[in-house]
Amino acid sequence: MLAWALLVRYHMARRSGYESRQWHSSRDRNRNRADCGGRRILFAQRVELQNPVTDTPGNLRDARLHFADHCAICHANDGSCDTPFGRNLYPKPPDLRRQQTQKLTDGEIFWIIENGVRFTGMPAFGGAHGSEEDSWKLVRFIRHLPQLTAEERMEMEQNNPKSPGDREEEQEENEFLGGNPMQQKPEGEHHHH
Repeated sequence: MLAWALLVRYHMARRSGYESRQWHSSRDRNRNRADCGGRRILFAQRVELQNPVTDTPGNLRDARLHFADHCAICHANDGSCDTPFGRNLYPKPPDLRRQQTQKLTDGEIFWIIENGVRFTGMPAFGGAHGSEEDSWKLVRFIRHLPQLTAEERMEMEQNNPKSPGDREEEQEENEFLGGNPMQQKPEGEHHHH
């Protein structure tokens, strides 16, 4: 019964133009906080947050490699969300390169990374030691996505998570390209796609 009431309330709110964050109870709104430099902030205060991480090549590289390892599985290295997960999530994640995302304030993007987005595939990544600095670096990287170079994308591909089979195949390719003779695998151990 409670689920039905919430569903009806959600659809009524959506029909009248309210977003889901506007129809949650005040108790739920109070849970929508991010810890920023030792002070608690409400979602409504997110716009005012300023990125404390400087825009340096080192910070951008740290964020790029973090994104490749943790975010690209859904968002793709270029932010397009053109991955098996990104294409099949509902609702679909936004293309991070487009104006819809780029017009958000740094504080809004930070808040989304730290707290996630309810009823979507975007989890909250806040709360871990050092996560705030990493999240602010990611904000810098998201701002950079529209200018991502081919070299940066190639570096990211090297840092995307790989299965043990993918690592073995990559090692065999590198050995072959390096002039090392390939070892013949016993029958039944061939890797097939």
